[in-house]
Amino acid sequence: MFQTLYARLATALVVLFLIIGLMFTLIITNITERHMQEVTQHFNRDLAKSIVDDRSLVNDGRIDQKALKRTFSAYMDINPSIEIYLLDRAGKILAFSADPGKVKRQHVDLQPIQDFLDGEVFPLLGDDPRSHDRRKAFSATRVPTGYIYVVLRGEQYDSAQQAVKESYALRLGGWALVGSLGFGLLAGLLLFHLLTRRLQRLSDVMLNFQRSDFTQHRNYTKERSRVSDEVDRLGATFDEMAERIIDQWGELKTQDRLRRELVAQVSHDLRTPLAALHGYLETLGMKLEELSQKDREEYIDIALRHSDRLRQMVEELFELASLEAQDREPVSESTAIAELMHDVVQKIHLRAQQAGIDLRIEPPASFPMVMADIAMTERVLDNLISNAIDHTPRGGQVVLRLEQGEGNAMISVADSGAGIPEQDLPNIFQPFYRGVDAARDGSHAGLGLAIANRMVKLQSGQLEVTNGVDGGAVFSFVLPLAG
Repeated sequence: MFQTLYARLATALVVLFLIIGLMFTLIITNITERHMQEVTQHFNRDLAKSIVDDRSLVNDGRIDQKALKRTFSAYMDINPSIEIYLLDRAGKILAFSADPGKVKRQHVDLQPIQDFLDGEVFPLLGDDPRSHDRRKAFSATRVPTGYIYVVLRGEQYDSAQQAVKESYALRLGGWALVGSLGFGLLAGLLLFHLLTRRLQRLSDVMLNFQRSDFTQHRNYTKERSRVSDEVDRLGATFDEMAERIIDQWGELKTQDRLRRELVAQVSHDLRTPLAALHGYLETLGMKLEELSQKDREEYIDIALRHSDRLRQMVEELFELASLEAQDREPVSESTAIAELMHDVVQKIHLRAQQAGIDLRIEPPASFPMVMADIAMTERVLDNLISNAIDHTPRGGQVVLRLEQGEGNAMISVADSGAGIPEQDLPNIFQPFYRGVDAARDGSHAGLGLAIANRMVKLQSGQLEVTNGVDGGAVFSFVLPLAG
């Protein structure tokens, strides 16, 4: 019942209105009572003195008992709501106009009477002789033997007041109070419903998102521009968070799929050289005496090639894993990129000559200084040039170009080979992807371009590949200019 915010707010509002209604009733009743006492006391403040003066109760400095009895009788007929008491100087009741069987006090506290005679602020309440603890408004005056003490709202007044409490006017007032509180309660409940309705809708959106295993989300905010208060901002923030979670969840699934494919591909690529290496070594072990020296050397050479391929593959795997985990951070420094390109070409030039490839650098218009990690950039150039040589037929050419742009320098490596099929271009930098290597002898693991791409990204660049207009593939990347 109290599991929703609206139910809790509604319950709190009902309890609050009940408390307010009770407190309001008590406060109004108390204020009304004190107001009536004050008005009655103000209106009848000289009543006791008037009784003494009008009825000539004092004769030769003494109370005329016969006149006192006549006064009691007359005033009880004229104003039955009052009760008259004769007190001595100690507050003892000497005579009274009330029913003798209902007078329960023998003495009256004189302090309120003294305050009354001294003109203290009304209302002043004195003892009610008909009760041991009740106090009422009064009027009082001094007489030779003590005091005339007049209780202004006596027994008959109380009876009449009790009867009036059940009158139509009071019942109407009570119902008006109940109706006002009820209307306020209903208005508050409606207001709480309007305020919590959006929270309930946001809660449903969150619950549905959870039930969909965080894969499907129905936006809370239909229009992002209509963000007006905290609830709308919370809904808009949740929409953004949910979209981010869905995207990241999709990326995680993609990464998991790629990881599985990577493991499968690694297992396959490692199994091939391991099996060949094991086969040749096993043959050498079993037929060592039967094989000629030439066959032995050939078998050992093949085993070494497979061992070297296996070593290279393992090293590249570890290197790629290190780059992906960002264990290696680039150390950028001002570098003469043209000199670095010449150094790499000089190192690979002999291999290009042996393959019958024309490897050259087209002179740049300027020699810019770039911010780069020298070791990583050299590795990228080495990989791209070697890859271009492997894909260029004898008699072809591999050309390096350096162009300065606005705030960066672009390095490109172009070959005159067969180019890259269009369907392979989007996947060319994926680890172990060898769509263009189908005609190769299997000497590469398909990790070189993935490593080069990661090294360029670590330097805030992007390695791109296109097919040239005259054929062949063009690999290019940019580096920021120094300064």
